[in-house]
Amino acid sequence: MALSIGIVGLPNVGKSTLFTALTRKGGLAANYPFATIDPNVGIVDVPDERLQKLADIVHPARIVPATVEFVDIAGLVRGANEGEGLGNQFLSNIRNTDAICEVVRYFSDPDVVHVDGRVDPASDVDTIQTELVLADLGTLERAIPKLEKEAKRDKEKAPNLAIAKRLQEWLNEGNRAADLDMTDDERAAAHDLFLLTMKPILYVANVDEDALGKPVAQVAGQDPIPICAEVEAELADLDPEEAREYLDSLGLEHSGLETLAQAAYRLLGLQSFFTAGEKEVKAWTVRIGAKAPEAAGVIHSDFEKGFIKAETISYEDYVSLGGEQGAREAGRLRMEGKDYVVQDGDVMVFRFNV
Repeated sequence: MALSIGIVGLPNVGKSTLFTALTRKGGLAANYPFATIDPNVGIVDVPDERLQKLADIVHPARIVPATVEFVDIAGLVRGANEGEGLGNQFLSNIRNTDAICEVVRYFSDPDVVHVDGRVDPASDVDTIQTELVLADLGTLERAIPKLEKEAKRDKEKAPNLAIAKRLQEWLNEGNRAADLDMTDDERAAAHDLFLLTMKPILYVANVDEDALGKPVAQVAGQDPIPICAEVEAELADLDPEEAREYLDSLGLEHSGLETLAQAAYRLLGLQSFFTAGEKEVKAWTVRIGAKAPEAAGVIHSDFEKGFIKAETISYEDYVSLGGEQGAREAGRLRMEGKDYVVQDGDVMVFRFNV
């Protein structure tokens, strides 16, 4: 399951500069509103140093990291829901993403104009939330008449109509859909509406270089992730050894991409397990709490259907004991059944009936 993140923000907050750096993909990053005309999509490897340590043991033909898809749309401005700017035209491009990442301007470069004439992170976040809420209200205005017709024909559709109307009232008060108290069934029905404010959201503070590693002011009750888009752009042009030296010189342990990917995994309740063999060492993404058959299904649906057992070694045991053979001899290879809850870093081999 590839993780997909939609990037939003006001114009000139460094959103497209960050996207270009994260995806190492040449794109338009200009100092004027609406520089991003068409939505950009980039697939990024999720950095995980454990992959190389596994590869050092099994010497595979290739290493395959997990991936994140970033979707960057035009900057949103106040009034986007009424046709101002271009961002509202592309909101549909992020309706199917797993989460939203909002880039917020904290940097103070006077040569980069701010659409409101001042740097005010809290105000910027309020503007974006208002536009997303209004976009969702537009979605509900179109959806409710259809749901009313369906509910008349099929009583089982009545709960879908009821939650849509509850959400409409809630959003009209300026709230995010995700913050409404709902049952699991209501949340499932709400998911089918593809509301933007139902998605988990994380905030990136685009800071000046000298602010990296320092606390930044909260927005919307969250601690944003401090990233300097200009630094990320420079890192993207360096080889791994040079990038490591540059990060060290800045007193940073991880790049912005690593920090953002880890935060997204935590936000969505995801973790990684591994497969390791001569052909490849590969990271797979699965939700925290998933049982072994579900993890097998991430690789192939047939693995889940015909699941028998999972040969499982913890990452720590695999590395410290020199791989599968060493773990087997030490009694650290476990045969796990259908009720086993996968742990982050598990190295697994699935046995199944065809």
